[in-house]
Amino acid sequence: MIAKKNRLKIKKLAEYIALQFDEKITPLERIVADENLDVFYDNYESNTFDGMTIYDNGKFYIHINTYNGNRVDTDRGRFTLAHELGHYFIDTHRIGLKNGLLEPHPSLTNKAQYFSIEREADYFAACLLMPEERFRKDIGNKKFGIKVIDYLRSEYKISRTACALRFADIGNYPLLIVYAENNIIRWSYSSEDFPFKWMINDKIVPRNTVMGDYFNNNHIAEVFRTEQVWAIDCFKYVKDEDRQRKFYEHCITHKNSALSLFWED
Repeated sequence: MIAKKNRLKIKKLAEYIALQFDEKITPLERIVADENLDVFYDNYESNTFDGMTIYDNGKFYIHINTYNGNRVDTDRGRFTLAHELGHYFIDTHRIGLKNGLLEPHPSLTNKAQYFSIEREADYFAACLLMPEERFRKDIGNKKFGIKVIDYLRSEYKISRTACALRFADIGNYPLLIVYAENNIIRWSYSSEDFPFKWMINDKIVPRNTVMGDYFNNNHIAEVFRTEQVWAIDCFKYVKDEDRQRKFYEHCITHKNSALSLFWED
C-alpha cells in the first residue's frame, strides 16, 4: 500500500502535469521534450525489464524495452513511459537515483523498498494518464459494464487492465479485478466499497466462474464474455443472507492467463 500522505502528493503532482495540456490523451512525448529527457526504445530481450530510468553524468535517461510490446504508440508502451516518468518526477525517487540510493534496476536485496517505489510509480502513471477530474466526467452516470471500460480505454489510450484498476479507485461502481495464470490467482484488486475482499480459494480460481470454466476446460477457445455468478461460488465469508446474491463477471483470456472483472448490478 502507498501511504495516504504520499498518495495525495503523487496524485497532485501527476495531475498537475497532465492538466497543463488540453489533450485528453496525455502527450507523454511533449513532457519528455519539455524536460529534455532522452528516451531510448530498444530490444533488451525478455525477462529483463519494461522500462528503466538511469542517472548518469548529471542527466536522466529512460530506456524502454520494445521486446515486451513497449512501443511509443502502444497502450503498454505509454504506461511504461508514464511509470518511468514517475521515477523522474517523484522527489524521493529522483533524489534517490541521483544519489545512488535507489537501484535503477529492480533490486532483490530490498523487496519491500522495491515494491513500494514501483507502486508509487504505477500510481503516478495512472494519475498522469487518467486524471481524476477528466476520468470521472467521462464516466458520468453510465451503467457499468465492459463497454464502459472499453470506451474509457479508447478515450485515454490505455490498456483494459490499467483502465479497470483506475476505475476501481475512482469509478462510480464497486469493482473487483482478478488476474490468474494457469488456474492460479496471481493478484486481485478491489474498490474500497466492494462487498467481498477474498476469493473462495486463496490461490486456485473458483471453478464456478467464467475464468474457472476456461482453465478447467483446457483453454478450448479464447473468452471475452460476461456472465452472472453466485457470490457463494466466488467469495469467502458470504453470510447466510447473501447466499442468493449475484454478481456479473466479465472474463478476458489469452493462452494461459485470464483477467476477470466482478461487479454487482
